[in-house]
Amino acid sequence: MPEKHILFVEDEAPLREAISERLADQGFHVEQAASGEQAITRLGEFAFDIVITDMRLGDGANGSQVLEEARALYPDIIGIIVTGFGTVKDAVEAIKRGASDFIQKPFQFDELMKIINAALEQRRLKAENAYLRKQLEDRYRFDGIIGKSAIMRELFELLETVAQTASTILVTGETGTGKELVARAIHHNSPRRAQRFVAINCGAIPETLLEAELFGHVRGAFTGAVATRAGRFEEANRGTLFLDEVGTMTPSLQMKLLRVIQGREVQRLGDTGTVKVDVRIIAATNNDLAKMVAEGTFREDLYYRLNVIPVQMPALRERKDDIPLLVQHFLRRFEETLPPRTDGGSSKPESISISQDALRHLMSHSWPGNVRELENALERAVALTGGRRTIEVRDLPPGIQAAGASIAPIDVTLPEEGFDLPGYIDKLEREVIARALDKTGGNKGAAAKLLNLKRTTLVEKLKRLDRGISM
Repeated sequence: MPEKHILFVEDEAPLREAISERLADQGFHVEQAASGEQAITRLGEFAFDIVITDMRLGDGANGSQVLEEARALYPDIIGIIVTGFGTVKDAVEAIKRGASDFIQKPFQFDELMKIINAALEQRRLKAENAYLRKQLEDRYRFDGIIGKSAIMRELFELLETVAQTASTILVTGETGTGKELVARAIHHNSPRRAQRFVAINCGAIPETLLEAELFGHVRGAFTGAVATRAGRFEEANRGTLFLDEVGTMTPSLQMKLLRVIQGREVQRLGDTGTVKVDVRIIAATNNDLAKMVAEGTFREDLYYRLNVIPVQMPALRERKDDIPLLVQHFLRRFEETLPPRTDGGSSKPESISISQDALRHLMSHSWPGNVRELENALERAVALTGGRRTIEVRDLPPGIQAAGASIAPIDVTLPEEGFDLPGYIDKLEREVIARALDKTGGNKGAAAKLLNLKRTTLVEKLKRLDRGISM
């Protein structure tokens, strides 16, 4: 069974350290937090299985707020409230809001273990994972864009502001970050929402055809032009035109686009007249247009015409605390594609959940393909469950499986008398190597590969660490 990770939140240091040590002796991996704010930060960085928090944590966030944040990120997390005299009523209220149980101070460690084991057993038996049915709160979304991280909240504020303007927008970001989704969100929250949103991928169409697609053509303008046809600019009149991968345009087409933006009129291929258009332009690219301008491959005047309001899409690795919300969203969508039950039960497909161990692997992956890669990984995982209701690590793509789940964030308290850094590093190194050997069944060659080390280097490290690791 995968190691269970506990976040223990307590502002009384002696109690926190003593309980954490005893929980570690029971085989749990324990991280400590001395305040509600520190706990909330850790929850955004790691998918814990259990959070144990005192109800009262001094100034700042209290235990109820910690539990609320934990449940918002990980609806299947086990939450246990520790309460002192006079706050039992608050603890009961916390149970109503999703806590698994509460324990009153002072308590015996055995009592705490009974509560933890009972909660783990209950979660195992109730594998339906209620978080798949829990509705995402609207404040986490902007027309389908999902996220609640600080960087996404800033993005939502910017989008809400610029959506009300008619200014040209340049959306930049890596492939798979959702640039078109943002463009659609801007349009559907703008005064132009009743008009058309027209999208074109400039990098997917040859230059000769792209000009006709954008500006239209008259009959006989070129071979195959058997009828007059309006271009995308005319189609988007009074609405929004989304120019995806605008950085792939040739210099000659860049010049023609600049003239349209400046004059707000288009000339169809083969025509002598022009047509006035009122179009809000949103352009997008994963190229560095400023660098292209410096290199002379993109027109400087067009760049400034497009970059009136820049919108930078964050990479998924920059907002990993949004991954649990995205996972919930995609799993609900893929559930709709599952065949109905054939065992005589409800005709509605059964919910698919994801284990915390698998979720930890997802959160530790670097996601070069961003949200699109996450979506594809989950679609694959759902298809490979083979009737199981829970996605496990083995259902994830090999690259994500190999990456493994990262160790929880390090919490180091520096005492006034100093800190044994070499000893701490040795302890951490020993733990990581032990995990690698455990993961590879004791195969030192495979463990060395997993740690990006030479086998001989790993062997030397094992010797240096006084053979404190089973070989």
